[in-house]
Amino acid sequence: MTDLTQRQIQILRCIAEEFIETAEAVGSESLEKKYSLGVSPATVRNEMATLTQMGYLKKSHSSSGRAPTSLGLKYYVRNLVKPETMSIKDEVSAKEKVWDYRTEFDRLLKEATRELAQRTRSMAIATTDQGHLVVTGASNLLEQPEFYDIDVTKTILSLLDRTDYWFELIQKSLGSTFEQDFHLLLGEDLGMELLEPCGFIYQHYEAGPYKGVMGIVGPARQPYSQVIPLVNYFANLIGEITVS
Repeated sequence: MTDLTQRQIQILRCIAEEFIETAEAVGSESLEKKYSLGVSPATVRNEMATLTQMGYLKKSHSSSGRAPTSLGLKYYVRNLVKPETMSIKDEVSAKEKVWDYRTEFDRLLKEATRELAQRTRSMAIATTDQGHLVVTGASNLLEQPEFYDIDVTKTILSLLDRTDYWFELIQKSLGSTFEQDFHLLLGEDLGMELLEPCGFIYQHYEAGPYKGVMGIVGPARQPYSQVIPLVNYFANLIGEITVS
C-alpha cells in the first residue's frame, strides 16, 4: 500500500470520521474549519484530489465533497482506529443475557446474535459448521441512510435466503484478518455492485465441538472503535461459556 504523508493521513482520518458520523461527503472548507488543520482550504482540496487519485477518496455525485472509498475505510480501520475496551459493566450485562443458554448451543448462538444486533444497531449474522445461518436485527438496517435506497435493501434482504452466498463469501475472505484479529469486507468485497455502501465485520468462534463465524452487516461506515470490540466479545463469549 502506498505510503501517505502525515497531512494526508490526518485529512483521511477527518474525512472518514466525519463520513461515519454524518453519512455525507465532506468539503474542504468545512473540513478545515471544523478540524483546524492549519492549512488553507486550497491545500486541503489539493490533498483531497491526491487522495482521490490514489483511490482512498471518491467524489460525491451531488456535491464537491469527498467520501472514503472501501480502500480508504480499510486504511482508516487498519491504521487509525483504536478499539475501545468494553466496560466491566457491559461485559457482565452481555454475559447475563445469554448465560442461561450455555447448555443449549443453538439457543445460545441465536440469543448472542440477537444481543449483538441490538448493541450494534446492525443486522447480526452467525454461521455454524453444520451449514446453518442465524440472522437477527434486519429491521435495524432501515434506520441507516444507505438503506433508504430500496434496491440496496432488497438486495441485502434477498441474500438472507442465500446461505450459500455467506459461506462462499467467508471462504473467499480467509486470510483477510486484520492485526486486531477480525475480518472486514467492504463494498466490492461483497461481490455485488449494489452492495458498494455496505460492510460485513465478523470473527471466528470455537465453542466445544461447534465452529463458525459471528458478525454484523450494515453500512460500510460503522463506529468501528465500538463495534469491533463487540463482535470480538460475543464471538469469544460463546466459546467461553458453551457447555458441551
